Amino acid sequence: MSAPHDLLLFIAAGLALNFAPGPDMLLVASTSIGSGQRAGGAAALGIGTGTLVHISLVAFGLAALLAAVPLAYDLLRIAGGVYLVYLGARLLLRRAEAGAEPAGRTTSVAAAFRLGIITNVLNPKVALFFLAFLPQFVSPARGSMIAQVFLLGLIFDFNGTLVNLLVASVAGRATRWLRRSSRGSRALQRLTGLIFLGLGARLAFAARR
Repeated sequence: MSAPHDLLLFIAAGLALNFAPGPDMLLVASTSIGSGQRAGGAAALGIGTGTLVHISLVAFGLAALLAAVPLAYDLLRIAGGVYLVYLGARLLLRRAEAGAEPAGRTTSVAAAFRLGIITNVLNPKVALFFLAFLPQFVSPARGSMIAQVFLLGLIFDFNGTLVNLLVASVAGRATRWLRRSSRGSRALQRLTGLIFLGLGARLAFAARR
């Protein structure tokens, strides 16, 4: 268990990182814009679930493998990028229906939850981030290192999920009025598709470090 002042510092630093715009926040916002607030919230919960995988990797030392083996890192990065590019292209090619959810409800709540999990798990930079961030706040003198990493990881994940749920709510409410026309629906669909394409390209072709 971290000392009280260390824990407060960790929470403050974590919240600052959670509120900084990044791929996860952009994915939640675009999903909420394209398929509604519930789908955006489901994507946020999916991201939170995927983050648990990365926390486990760090706790058991497996994330070090991604840092040491470039091929493993690159395969995960490219797979995640290709998946997002596929989703973006599908949105751009699909017709939107007036008076309906953008993209004809292309992303259901269940699909959005899976999307959040898959894109988060297939992003090796998340595991490397936790590998670099969490150990700074643990100490062998405070007991089990694995337990400390899990506790801190869960706190970070919980706060991050709350932030993403807030993003989903704001994005969903801000675009609800546009869904009443075919033109607005199509514009939102294209915007979502372009965001997914950009995220996918960024993940697949970004430099390793």
